[in-house]
Amino acid sequence: MSSRSGQCNCGAVRFDADDVELEYGACHCRMCQRWSGGIFLATSVGKVRFTGEENLRRFKTSDWAERGFCEICGASLFYHLLKLDKYEMCVGAFDNVDDFVLTSEIFIDRKPDGYAMAGEHPRLTEADTIAKYSEYTN
Repeated sequence: MSSRSGQCNCGAVRFDADDVELEYGACHCRMCQRWSGGIFLATSVGKVRFTGEENLRRFKTSDWAERGFCEICGASLFYHLLKLDKYEMCVGAFDNVDDFVLTSEIFIDRKPDGYAMAGEHPRLTEADTIAKYSEYTN
């Protein structure tokens, strides 16, 4: 794990994150597809600090989570589990992504047929994902 910085497309919202996991996951659920235009790629961080928070918008998407984006350029920045105060940051928002590695996919049965991600890693169905992460959503 390491410390990393990042920003939205226009730079109006910046962040510094500690304990950044270099392994990231891909989510194929319908909500992520609509939010990101496709696959949501994210990694866990221990702590995150934002600058330009006046340009940061939070959208509560369920009883347990919210998503954050820049109100100026619209760039997606994070998925935030409210109960745990745990942030999953968008991999593409980091300034340096060279050493990040894809290690898992969730909601694999919701993935459109037109693509497949390479590599050997766990691929959980919707039912598997809900069962695995139910402690975060109750």
